[in-house]
Amino acid sequence: MSASPLALPPVRLLPADVLARQALAAPLLDRALRLTRWAGEQRRVDGMGELLDDELTSAVQALGLTGDEGPLDALQAWGVAVDTGLLVLEIEEEAEESTPPGEAAGQAVPGEVYARIGQGGAADGADPYDVLDLWLGALECALAETTAPDYDNLLGDPDGDGEAISPEEADREAEEEAELLDAALVNLYALSALEVADAETGGASAEPAGADGDGARDGRAVPLPVLAASLVLPDEMEQPSEAVLEEVTAVMLRLDEHFRLLEATGLVAYTPMDEALIEEADDEGAAALGEPDDDEIARYGAVRLTPLGVYGVRERLADAGAYAPVLGDLAEAGADELLGALGSYPDHAVRIEAEAWLARREPAAAAAELLAAAKGDGADGPTRRLVCQQVLAVLGAEAEPAVRDVLDDPHLGGLARVWLTERHAPDVPSPTTDMVYWLTIDTVAAQLAADGDSDELAALITELVARHEEFFADAWRVEHPATAAVLEAIGRLHPDRSTAKASRKAAFKARSRSRN
Repeated sequence: MSASPLALPPVRLLPADVLARQALAAPLLDRALRLTRWAGEQRRVDGMGELLDDELTSAVQALGLTGDEGPLDALQAWGVAVDTGLLVLEIEEEAEESTPPGEAAGQAVPGEVYARIGQGGAADGADPYDVLDLWLGALECALAETTAPDYDNLLGDPDGDGEAISPEEADREAEEEAELLDAALVNLYALSALEVADAETGGASAEPAGADGDGARDGRAVPLPVLAASLVLPDEMEQPSEAVLEEVTAVMLRLDEHFRLLEATGLVAYTPMDEALIEEADDEGAAALGEPDDDEIARYGAVRLTPLGVYGVRERLADAGAYAPVLGDLAEAGADELLGALGSYPDHAVRIEAEAWLARREPAAAAAELLAAAKGDGADGPTRRLVCQQVLAVLGAEAEPAVRDVLDDPHLGGLARVWLTERHAPDVPSPTTDMVYWLTIDTVAAQLAADGDSDELAALITELVARHEEFFADAWRVEHPATAAVLEAIGRLHPDRSTAKASRKAAFKARSRSRN
């Protein structure tokens, strides 16, 4: 999986033992473990490590599989058992090269991985992380199989219905499918983080769509057209063209095939597309699906990451070098690290992390540590002070002595006065004009760093400037590294033309002053 260039939101993970139980219950890993137990001391295999025909029939029966897919499911589970080390192949090199396909060349025996997991898995005392590592291995096998080249077309379609492609084309198509699936999983991962936000704030997604066997919250399923559109439509496109809609439909069909195959891993919960829609697309082309209305959206399929899937995608992202934080990871961090990390977190996640961090500390000492870490003129200083305010907001009166200690600090005094005033503390000294202006610049700079030229920042600017009639007469003199940038932002965003013009003039003065 390619590391995402975007900042990934923090997610909430279930405890490892709960995830391990879910992993063992996933159909694919469950079958692989059952086949390993069924194999006993040994099972005959051919030179490729595949079960012989009579053994495959017994394996299908042992798994209780029926229908035309039974042998395929058994072969997939056998492949996972071999690839993950649950089963170890014992085939002499000479036998591997000389034995005809379908004839016995060696045997498969349970391996060290199986011995470590134990027949009962987590229930048998296995380390949950050993179980999860095994599941991740099974997942990688399934992902590789899902996006593997189409060997029928590579070799030439025996029915004459397909066009043969070169090995290079097959590899390129497989790589494109893997990239598409990776992108879809990252988008689902980000949506899973938003589910946490909705649950914390009581939003529309706070009610669970269901619960798994361990009582964990399920996320809302994402309609397949919505997921496909997120992978195809440019952000700035308001009305997609017919060609774009056709591409969305083609991506839906590809994802439908992938998610059907992956559901057995426990990675996703998937409601497939209506078969009639797929046939219609095959007969009439991708454009036949068009853009679904609300009444038909259910026919187009829906998918969500399971709690186990969130864990799995995060592990893959982390292995690829992406920063994929988990809620609660910062509980033991120092205040400096906490403020540095939370600057990229959404508000609901900041509060969750703040509560976990503060729960391990004495309030007054925690407040003093936070305020010390919030000092400084670095480029991230405004963001750190904004986060400091958010974390301090969780504290009560026990933190008051530490907050009062910084009342005379030119960078923290305004912040301290706001905190004390909000709690109706007595004897809060009035701020100086310089302190008010400095805090105003600092606050806008933090919001500018977080959201850029947003509607929310425009509203904040309008409110702050309205409080101070002579703001632009003096603001350009404020000794803050972001003074000019903030005044330029006010000039861009303030709805009143004369105010915006005054701000631009003040920004010019600030730039000139800083050069002198």
